[in-house]
Amino acid sequence: MRLIPVFLLAVCGCANAQLSINGFNGLTASLWSSGEYTVSLPGPGWQLSGNVSTSVSNARVASGTDALGSWEELAFDYYVGASSRSAAIRAYTARPVTLFSVTYNNPSANTAPFPALAAPAQLSHLSFNGTFAEATFSGLMPEGPWVFFDASANAFIVSAASNYMVAAMSSGSSGQIQSGISTQIATLPAGFTHSTVVAFGNGINPTFTAWGQALTDLGGKKRPVNDADVLLKSVSYWTDNGAAYYYNPGGPSYTDTLKAVKGEFDSKGIRLGSMQLDSWWYPKAPDDSWSSPGGIWVYRASPAIFQPDLASFQSGLGLPLATHSRWIDVASPYRSEYVISGNVATDPSYWEDAAAYLQSSGVTTYEQDWLNINAETAFNLTDPIAFLNNMAASMAKRRIDMQYCMATPKHFLQSTNYNNLTTIRVSQDGFGPTRWTDFLYASRLAGALGIWPFSDVFMSTNVNNLVLATLSAGPVGIGDALGQISAANLLQSVRTDGVIVKPDVPITPLDSVFVSDAAGGNAPMVASTYSDFGGMRASYIFAYTRGAAAPITIDPATYGIQSSAYLYDYLNGVGYLITANSVKTIDLANGAGYFILVPVGESGIAFLGDKGQFVTLGKKRIPAFTDKGQIAVSVEFAQGEHLRTLFGYSPQSVNVSAVKGTVEASAWDPVTQLFMVRVHASSTGRVRLHIRTSAGSSATAAGACGTQCGSGAR
Repeated sequence: MRLIPVFLLAVCGCANAQLSINGFNGLTASLWSSGEYTVSLPGPGWQLSGNVSTSVSNARVASGTDALGSWEELAFDYYVGASSRSAAIRAYTARPVTLFSVTYNNPSANTAPFPALAAPAQLSHLSFNGTFAEATFSGLMPEGPWVFFDASANAFIVSAASNYMVAAMSSGSSGQIQSGISTQIATLPAGFTHSTVVAFGNGINPTFTAWGQALTDLGGKKRPVNDADVLLKSVSYWTDNGAAYYYNPGGPSYTDTLKAVKGEFDSKGIRLGSMQLDSWWYPKAPDDSWSSPGGIWVYRASPAIFQPDLASFQSGLGLPLATHSRWIDVASPYRSEYVISGNVATDPSYWEDAAAYLQSSGVTTYEQDWLNINAETAFNLTDPIAFLNNMAASMAKRRIDMQYCMATPKHFLQSTNYNNLTTIRVSQDGFGPTRWTDFLYASRLAGALGIWPFSDVFMSTNVNNLVLATLSAGPVGIGDALGQISAANLLQSVRTDGVIVKPDVPITPLDSVFVSDAAGGNAPMVASTYSDFGGMRASYIFAYTRGAAAPITIDPATYGIQSSAYLYDYLNGVGYLITANSVKTIDLANGAGYFILVPVGESGIAFLGDKGQFVTLGKKRIPAFTDKGQIAVSVEFAQGEHLRTLFGYSPQSVNVSAVKGTVEASAWDPVTQLFMVRVHASSTGRVRLHIRTSAGSSATAAGACGTQCGSGAR
């Protein structure tokens, strides 16, 4: 960090003594000698104000740079009783973020947290609570973050920026937003520092993004790309609660059943990426048995299932493994071998031994479950962090990625310290319509913090679940019984090599849904994600009713499209031209719908992508696309794939030429005004095409449109 003192003002105690700094887009922060401080947010003109309730000393302004960029800072000292404290308010030049910090200069009672901010009244709020970080609009929960917003989706977010496992937020006696350390910890040691972040912006989703990016940058986390590990890259098979083979061998031999599952994928022409072994794979208390309900006896494969060992099973299966873990039982021999706090190990030796065993057994993902209750340490300043730090360090040393399950919000926040925490469960067991809303809101939290959300296991025969899991941009994990795997459904989510064709970011609710839900509405859920090609963004929209049947209205402007656009109803196979400044209203006749929205480009064409994939313009299928009066598009094939069908809207027939690969056929329907192009891969597994209208010029999108194309009228 570079620190440059700007000037020092000896604060005299005069009521009008004041220091101020400036931040992003006109933000200002001010400090008075009386201990009052304010942060004025740009945009809606909101002001956050607080008071340390005593005069301050050594007040000064400084500037410098840190992991978030250049900043200006108000720093000062003050006392709370005999507790000497140093505080700072840091505003960033290029980020919509303010960072508060306080250092306890001597051992101190954990009282009077800083900051304590009075916020504008009449704002809606959202926070997250308990297992899987379920969203709530009715209360403000202690682990944070707290999200405040108005009817225009102006927003600010407050959360801890350090000490996540012991941090707590609360409402002060006058309703102030207080951010500090849980009062379960009575005293704080000399030198202890706690930080709080405030992010702000126009738009709830953009504010989440700015807030989460700030925390991962502060933590030094390298945010994983959406194919960073085997779970993220390819379809996986799960044996957890809700799967066909959860504590069910499916026959006389668990291992033979799972090998048969792999064989079924092979026979159906889909390469399985990995297999998850749930808590049945290791022995548990009270009797050292795989089928017992207690905690870990020893973290090794159960001899009753795996002979001679887990490594031999993995080698014969030929797939990477993801292995589940829970808490350490009170009767486990580990209690006398390692340092245990609460029901988990803080001992680095335990994690070294566990990670080495997993690595030698072909495990590439470690899943820590039961984080909400049983897999916890004693509650103090050191043990919760030692548990997670030592776990992450040992797994990272052996290139084992991690997934959290049954996490609470503090675990989501703590993940910003770990490059190898790549995925997290975001909904209760048994994925389905009753879980979708919780899944979408918790996905907003996970995605902001650089973790890819996992829906949980489901059956491949459920199309809507498969669509949503694919749109999460996280893992797609199924748990069908032998003979029940739907290749036809799966091949809309993945390529034949098992690679998931996914969007760029997790699907999340629209800002308008946050506002409606905060007001107690029961309007349909509308959530979206996208594939971004710079000059063109394709949006993928999933919507469903949550009560009485009600239509949804799709306005292209909401998705950044100011010109004409084309909306394709994927599940019903029909499309609609939406002219500029118009919207499309759709009845969700079946309770749920899935739609793809693309702009009409300079060519006059709205290119929809690969007709056989849910995510028609996913980068694993369409790695490159431009439209500069003529479309240039690349298509990626898996090994062994030979034919793909591309489609889109055009007001007239199209000419297609292959730069790489070959065009088998193309056709244009004058009624629907949809064209289709069948293409074969080159020897390199790619196709590159040029597509233009038959007129060879920039045809206007306002041309004639058939009955199924739709009018786009309000």
